[in-house]
Amino acid sequence: MNEREYDRTLRIRTVGTREWLNQSAHYNRYEATPYIALDELFLSYHLEKADRVVDFGSGKGRLAFYLHHRFQVAATGIEMSGQLYQEALENQESYMRKRREMDSFIRFECCLAEDYEVDMSDNRFYFFNPFSIQIFMKVIDNILLSVEQHKRPVDIILYYPTTDYSEFLETGTPFELLQEVRVPGLYEQNDNERFLVYRLG
Repeated sequence: MNEREYDRTLRIRTVGTREWLNQSAHYNRYEATPYIALDELFLSYHLEKADRVVDFGSGKGRLAFYLHHRFQVAATGIEMSGQLYQEALENQESYMRKRREMDSFIRFECCLAEDYEVDMSDNRFYFFNPFSIQIFMKVIDNILLSVEQHKRPVDIILYYPTTDYSEFLETGTPFELLQEVRVPGLYEQNDNERFLVYRLG
């Protein structure tokens, strides 16, 4: 399936990119992770129903809907843009129409990533270069503080990883690289087309 067909299957609209006028140097444009990349990641990286995923810079919510549809896991999207947050809520309403009951939740919060209060059940954290390394460091600190208070194994998943992000995790935190997943057909043209998964605990 292509991007639009996948969206239609989920009854959502997430295709396209969006640049922001007067954009801060700390925040990047909206662009959803390609479905073919997500399909590739989850061939080798597995989620359990008890997992709770947080997507930082969630945009219109593609990852949350994809994961809920495929794995029935709980997912939270964190988005600072009020406009994208509203579009995510519209997608949620459309997605829910074909589902009478849900074992796990999907929710979205409109806030700065560094202000999100990490829940003690959150254990998988996803980043597609949503913001600067300075904000990333604050978010990782929040995750580590939460783990200190409520011990649990947690994973950080980076798509299209920047050197800043990976170097910080490897040299400035206890996270260790668990696996690399390259996206066939895309990685050969651009070696950033890959996932890096880091684990703590």
